[in-house]
Amino acid sequence: MSKLNRVYTPRKITIWRGIGYGIVDFVGGGSMTIIGAWMLFFYTSYCNLTAVEGASIIGAARVADAICSLLMGSLTDNFYKTKLGQRFGRRHFFLLIGSPLMLLYITLWIAGMNYWYYFVTYMVFEVVSSAMMIPYETLPNEMTDDYTQRTKLSSARMFISAGATFLATFIPGQLFAIMGQHSPLPFLVNGTLFAIIFAIGVFVCYSVTWEKPVTPEMAKELEKDSVNEGSVFHRIGGLLSDYVSTLRIKSFRKHLLIYLFSFTGKDTFNTVFAYFCIYCLGLSATVAANMLSLSLIGLLVTIVAGFGMVKFGPKFLYEVGYGLMLLMLVGYYLIFQFHITNHVILLLFFISLFYQIGRATLEFTPWNVFPFIPDLDEIVTKRRRAG
Repeated sequence: MSKLNRVYTPRKITIWRGIGYGIVDFVGGGSMTIIGAWMLFFYTSYCNLTAVEGASIIGAARVADAICSLLMGSLTDNFYKTKLGQRFGRRHFFLLIGSPLMLLYITLWIAGMNYWYYFVTYMVFEVVSSAMMIPYETLPNEMTDDYTQRTKLSSARMFISAGATFLATFIPGQLFAIMGQHSPLPFLVNGTLFAIIFAIGVFVCYSVTWEKPVTPEMAKELEKDSVNEGSVFHRIGGLLSDYVSTLRIKSFRKHLLIYLFSFTGKDTFNTVFAYFCIYCLGLSATVAANMLSLSLIGLLVTIVAGFGMVKFGPKFLYEVGYGLMLLMLVGYYLIFQFHITNHVILLLFFISLFYQIGRATLEFTPWNVFPFIPDLDEIVTKRRRAG
């Protein structure tokens, strides 16, 4: 079997193949956790940037990410119309080129540069990451139509994401303890280590996954487009119309809002938690990292949530996730408000553990719902456009 044929050849979805698919979430779960927890702290502590300058970089990159995601969704859906897409796969082509580009993550963690260096490097990595993750997230729809098999892929992905989140918070804490908390070197070493893991993980996923070949209907669309390409404005109008039409799916509208607010809140927590521990509670960066590394509990939560999804459904899991997280945020506030110092580490451990249980539950749920929404869209529109 040639490498090119493998891209279009379905195989049995085993646990190991699920792991091979899910390992890419080291990028989503790992890089974004590190960035959320330490990027702004790194900018303000070792790069001579103000909090406003650091936040402006992260904010601008989020806008670029949003635009890139919209463009990539349509691009990867229609990439089969190009020779590269037909040869390497409309999804897998971006995994193939994304693997070596993951090494750009190292450039984010070089201390002592100026504002525009950090602006450009972070912007580039954000765009590259988005351009690779969008096609990656369509793979469950490409690999199988079976509910059980897709759940197996999603569960494997979230299990690995939980492990990546733990490593992304645990390893920096250990590097701080070894190399010191007042040196930028732990950040560079950590960034280099994870960049290598990202590059290898994306290539493994490219090698063990597949996608659906071009259907006769898609081939006819290709022939039609080659005859009448239309103007640029016509194509832009068609793109915007496509995205608006996705909102016809009520489940998609609901989960889009849930995802938007939930993950914005989670990212905000990760960004400010190190500052909270260091400047509000007078603790060390190692303590902050250790508390965040309690995300290790997510490995167990993912397994339990998988059974909960089947038995109770996503609504119950959302209620558990939101309830625990909001209650624990009140706990953090009370520790600060009442200046609690006795057994503060033990109290933080207890609160952080249950916060991470809620966080892992909340993260697990939408990613087990989203892969099935494109099926509804395909029924409505008669088009395969998971991107």
